[in-house]
Amino acid sequence: MNLRLFELAEDPASPFPPVELALAEPEGLLAMGGDLSPTRFINAYRSGIFPWFSEGEPILWWSPSRRAVFRTDGVHLSSRLRRRLRNSGWTVRADSAFAEVVTGCAAPRDGQSGGTWITADMQAAYLELHRLGHAHSIEVFDGGGRLVGGLFGLSFGHLFCGDSMYSAESGASSLALAMLARRLRGWGWPLIDAQVPNPHTRRLGVETWPRAAYMEALANLRDLPTEAGSWRERFGEWPASALDDGVRD
Repeated sequence: MNLRLFELAEDPASPFPPVELALAEPEGLLAMGGDLSPTRFINAYRSGIFPWFSEGEPILWWSPSRRAVFRTDGVHLSSRLRRRLRNSGWTVRADSAFAEVVTGCAAPRDGQSGGTWITADMQAAYLELHRLGHAHSIEVFDGGGRLVGGLFGLSFGHLFCGDSMYSAESGASSLALAMLARRLRGWGWPLIDAQVPNPHTRRLGVETWPRAAYMEALANLRDLPTEAGSWRERFGEWPASALDDGVRD
């Protein structure tokens, strides 16, 4: 059993320790240090690891024993929410407001105390990954063109790793997730990594898999052929009414 926290080497391309060596307390904590360079970031996600730390803490890297995962055919919206969204006049796009979505996700939630894990350094790292075509945002706009919510994350192979979502208007993040799932399913991508579950994602149908099951799926998906680059044209622009097909209760 691992009883110590690994410290990463300075070389961003250096390997991470095996995820099976993550601590039991704090659950899933594997390593500290390193940097937030694109090379390190992508290496981490391809290894089943993600960064999560607060301002003033060292960079901490995690691989929990239970992984939150959405099947792209398994995002659930209630009939009531689906009807409301379908009549909202909202539209969904990708990669047209990445920085704004990250900023929205970093803002404190109602009733939330303390800081955010999406620190200024993390925001800068995500912006660079987006510039390189590895990080993507899914955005929801109201009828007047105002951004009302969305989500962002990284992609490689045939896997999308979601990092955060937010809603300025109720239901916007759910719409972003549902439309992302629909588009990914159409591309033949079966899963969305959601890292750790929370009450909101549980209501939307997230599953919790043993780490070994997630790592097996990751190994099968991460090297499938895909191209880095903007999703703006590939994703398209979709009205919320398109939820009527393919999203089940």
